[in-house]
Amino acid sequence: MTDRNDPRLRHQPEPGWQVLDRDLNRISRVEYATSYVSQPLVAVGMAMVFVALAATWAALVAGGGAGSLIVVVASAFAAYLALNIGANDVANNMGPAVGANALTMTGALVVAAICETAGALIAGGNVVGTIASGIVAPSNFADSAVFVIAMMAALLSSALWLNLATWLGAPVSTTHAIVGGVAGAGIAAAGFGAVDWGGMGRIALSWVISPVMGGALAAGALWVVHRLVIDRDDKIAAARTWVPILIAVMSWAFGTYLALKGLKHLFTISFGQAMLLGVACAILSWAASKPYIRRQSKGLENRNKSLKVLFQLPLVLSAGLMSFAHGANDVSNAIGPLAAIVSITSHTDGNGAVTVPLWVMVIGALGISLGLMLFGPRLIRMVGAQITKLNAMRAYCVALSAATTVIAASGLGLPVSSTHIAIGGVFGVGFFREAVEARRMRQMADTVELPSVAPEERQRRKLVRRSHFMTIIAAWIVTVPATALVSGAVFLVLRHLQAG
Repeated sequence: MTDRNDPRLRHQPEPGWQVLDRDLNRISRVEYATSYVSQPLVAVGMAMVFVALAATWAALVAGGGAGSLIVVVASAFAAYLALNIGANDVANNMGPAVGANALTMTGALVVAAICETAGALIAGGNVVGTIASGIVAPSNFADSAVFVIAMMAALLSSALWLNLATWLGAPVSTTHAIVGGVAGAGIAAAGFGAVDWGGMGRIALSWVISPVMGGALAAGALWVVHRLVIDRDDKIAAARTWVPILIAVMSWAFGTYLALKGLKHLFTISFGQAMLLGVACAILSWAASKPYIRRQSKGLENRNKSLKVLFQLPLVLSAGLMSFAHGANDVSNAIGPLAAIVSITSHTDGNGAVTVPLWVMVIGALGISLGLMLFGPRLIRMVGAQITKLNAMRAYCVALSAATTVIAASGLGLPVSSTHIAIGGVFGVGFFREAVEARRMRQMADTVELPSVAPEERQRRKLVRRSHFMTIIAAWIVTVPATALVSGAVFLVLRHLQAG
């Protein structure tokens, strides 16, 4: 027999098949690494294809008129902005449900895409007030061509800022981004007098109002849930009584919320009528949820983990309803300036309400949904799991606070951001958990002697990640001035290119 350890055989060439097998393994590893590295490029490539298709569609619709090239370029900018709105803003609707494991990531993407598109196309409305009219008016510009360039600058600058914010992992207000873009282009084009500074002041006020109201209401709702269900000796019996009522409260909130944010585009509805519609939804949902909760609660153990089963369905419904309302309301951020450009270039009135062609609405609706599918998961995970740990009850409180804050702000006439409200709600439940945990530790310290904890370890045990908190707050503060500066610079570049 041949000894494989014989020194005389060590330097003999290996069989050819072994060399080939080793080389094939190297090639397969290179192919695997290449496919892994190229995964982000697939999403970018699909996004670029969508932008190109939107521009091509605009070219076919616009024909060969004088302003067709401008409409084509503006459509590409609007498609790019819609993609970024889907990537950034929709995470606020789906993050809590995913973080609470009520929805898988794939399920959240599918539900959000369907509801966002439906909201934009069904309740987005055929007539949308131009986003520019509340900040700058076309009459403040020397001619319509300058106004068109200002709107194009607003579209591109808002999209660039949202792209950067999504890359940094910071959920920001898309409304604030487009408002900053319009204001910056307006200042660059017609000076500071072109901007409605009263409107800008109200928007700045919403930076404080939105997250504070959202956080306070979410923390208050979680306190109520603790008192009514979580802290009871018999949690399941308490849940059978109170969870249908909590679902009814959520139904009231979302019925009113949808009436105020979505249905107003279909028909005129007053604040009182919206409230009555919400009450009707609450009564129906309470009657339907009582047998459902009784059936779902059978055989559950008397512990907090069992309660998540009872909150999953309302969480899924709330996520879908929030996405529907978001699609109906925020699609105007993407297609508002484009609609104004189409209106101006087609020689119709651009000062008041702007009739939005269906093809423009479709660009916004599909862009938001595609942006969510391609780039949304990262921010959904961050909102749902990385700021603070969410379970079904906490996520319910975040969703409820988002709807009720919008209702309260609408009744008071206060401008608020749905993004800021939702993120404020997540922070609110996180800080409430910290307060509850701190009180529990103090009570334990009164009865038993606990070992001392170093300040660094105490900071590590915080239930809200401070790094995300500071990043998001900083992004909120700089959104309007940053987009305004970028928009002003883009306007000057576009103006120079037009003159050239």
